[in-house]
Amino acid sequence: MTRSGAESATDTLSERAAARIEADILNGSLAPDSRLGIAETAARYGVGATPLREALSRLVARGLVVATGQRGFRVEPISRADLADIIGLRTVIEREALRLSLESGDSAWEGEILSTLHRLKRYIQDYRQGFAEGDPSFDRLHKAFHMALIAACGSPRMLAANASLYDQTYRYRRLMIASFFDPEEFVQLHESLARLAIDRTWPDAGRALEAHIGTTLARVYPETTDPAP
Repeated sequence: MTRSGAESATDTLSERAAARIEADILNGSLAPDSRLGIAETAARYGVGATPLREALSRLVARGLVVATGQRGFRVEPISRADLADIIGLRTVIEREALRLSLESGDSAWEGEILSTLHRLKRYIQDYRQGFAEGDPSFDRLHKAFHMALIAACGSPRMLAANASLYDQTYRYRRLMIASFFDPEEFVQLHESLARLAIDRTWPDAGRALEAHIGTTLARVYPETTDPAP
C-alpha cells in the first residue's frame, strides 16, 4: 500500500471509531468521566492504537472527550456548570443562525422546516407510548428539525458548531431525562417555532428558541435554581 493509501485507510478507521465511540458516549454506554485507556479501548472497538488516538482527538475537538496527561483520554465529565456553558454558547449561535435564516431563507428552506416538523409529529403520533430520548429514529428527527430552522444562515461553520453543541446538550438529556412529560406540549412548542420562523417573526422567534433551549438546564438539574440577580 502506498503512503497516501495507508493514510487514507487510517483516516477511515479513525472516522469509524470516532463515530462508534461518540454514539456510546451519547447513549451512556461510556459513562461520564470514565477512562479511555488506549489498549482497552482499541480492543473494544477493534482498531489499532494510531487510528484510535486520532478518533479520540476528533472527539476532544467535539467536546465529548477530554485529553489528560501524556496522551491519556477520558469521557467528558458532566456538571451543571458545564451544561449551563454549553447551553449559553448554543443559544448565542443558534439564535443568530435563526436570525440570518429568517433574513435569507427561501421557499425550499420553509419546505424543509415543514417537512421535518411533519415527520417529527408523525413519529410522536405513531409511538406515543415510547416517546422518549434515546430512540435513534426520534433523535434524528428532533435534531433534523432544529437544524432545518437554521439551515439558511449561510455559514457552514455556524451550522457545524451548532450541531456539535446540540450533541453535547443531547448527551445530558439522554443520560438524565427519561422521557418528555407532555407529547402535546412538545408538538405545540415545535409547531410554534416553525410558524414563527416561516412567518419571519423576529425577535419573537429568537426569544422562543432561547426559551426552548434553556428548558434543558431546568429539566436536567431541577433541584438547582439560579440566584436572584
